[in-house]
Amino acid sequence: MTWQRSEGRQPDQLRPVKFEHGFTRNTPGSVLAQCGNTKVLCTVSIQPKVPRFLEGTGQGWLTAEYRMLPGATAPRHDRELLKLSGRTQEIQRLIGRSLRAALDLKALGERTITVDTDVLQADAGTRTTSITGGYVALVDAIQTLIDQGELTQSPLRHAVAAVSVGLLDGEAFLDLDYPEDAAATVDFNVVLTEHLDILELQGTAEEGSFSRHQMNQMLDLAEKGVAQLIQAQRSGSLA
Repeated sequence: MTWQRSEGRQPDQLRPVKFEHGFTRNTPGSVLAQCGNTKVLCTVSIQPKVPRFLEGTGQGWLTAEYRMLPGATAPRHDRELLKLSGRTQEIQRLIGRSLRAALDLKALGERTITVDTDVLQADAGTRTTSITGGYVALVDAIQTLIDQGELTQSPLRHAVAAVSVGLLDGEAFLDLDYPEDAAATVDFNVVLTEHLDILELQGTAEEGSFSRHQMNQMLDLAEKGVAQLIQAQRSGSLA
């Protein structure tokens, strides 16, 4: 039996995507990223200093933080106050690695960029939406530095976006929502550049195993999805 997607979505179809720029006003980059029912507030802050291990090198840095707000899920998600869960640490490291890859850190100069991604509403794909939306907020923040005369040219090297793929009833599906993510026998998170070069693959078989052919099918879907997400990053939305 073939898995039936909600709202008649095809196996190779993304959920609707939207980026609302300037969602908050106290940071140089602020974007509300929406992928279906998943909503993530992505803000970018910039400080004129770097971690001690980079002082005097002329090189900048980018780091990321990720949090799931209490009302993002039902039932309520407890706040992580004194100690971050392993999941949260792993996700924010993924976001940081992915977005650092978009930058020429030498061209950035001795500045630290912090990308905060706060999940307001979760329906799977929170880490991939954080990366895709975080890049949009990063572009806005860099443009603010240029407009203020702090940079003469952009240190951005290429666009970055991420998407989930998985196997349901043996068939490859793109951009899983929560019921699909919960039922998938295999799921991957794929981070690619605008040239479809791979930055990171995170995948596992929840049940049994999967073949190289099936993995290739999922990666083909991921490439298609990321290409569309890159277009949405530039245009602001994808219906």
